[in-house]
Amino acid sequence: MARNLDPKCRQCRREGEKLFLKGEKCYTDKCALERRSYAPGQHGQKSGQRLSGYGQQLREKQKIRRLYGVLERQFRKIFAEADRRKGQTGENLLQLLESRLDAVAYRMGFGASRAEARQIVRHNGVLVNGKRVNIPSYQVRPGDVVELTEAARAQLRVKAAMEAAESRGFPSWIEMDVKAGKGVFKSYPARDELPPTLKEGLVVELYSR
Repeated sequence: MARNLDPKCRQCRREGEKLFLKGEKCYTDKCALERRSYAPGQHGQKSGQRLSGYGQQLREKQKIRRLYGVLERQFRKIFAEADRRKGQTGENLLQLLESRLDAVAYRMGFGASRAEARQIVRHNGVLVNGKRVNIPSYQVRPGDVVELTEAARAQLRVKAAMEAAESRGFPSWIEMDVKAGKGVFKSYPARDELPPTLKEGLVVELYSR
């Protein structure tokens, strides 16, 4: 299975904002972006660099890909599906990304990061409507019940991740029972419920060229 093996903190620095790829570390002053907010590499500290329109579109696409941990071919397929659906393509794109099983597992606190949540899914630690699903890209539908297996729920890192998620609060489109390790994906998130720093319109423009 192909994966992005680039250092997590380097990816955040390249995009110039926190992508929360390192779990709890991202919420502390140990975050690399807190100490070095410039881009990595020899010329990272050069300021005043202006991107072209195409450059801005490409950077936004890369940022969203990295945020959700999706490779280029997967991202293109998701965009194609978003374009086929009714409504705004950009909003559809974000909703499809948020309804992936690994993203839902992360939002429910099953992992401290999306990569950790994906690992829980891949290792047969998640049930959807009572059935074991180990495909991170599985599309969760509104009303689906997502829960941890007993073995996964007993893991210390999972308990710690769920406690941390509970302390920060769960998104409005998730209904969560932390003690039972179970949640309901109530609905697709509305655009105003997602980070305002995401500029999905630039991605639509990029693929419309």
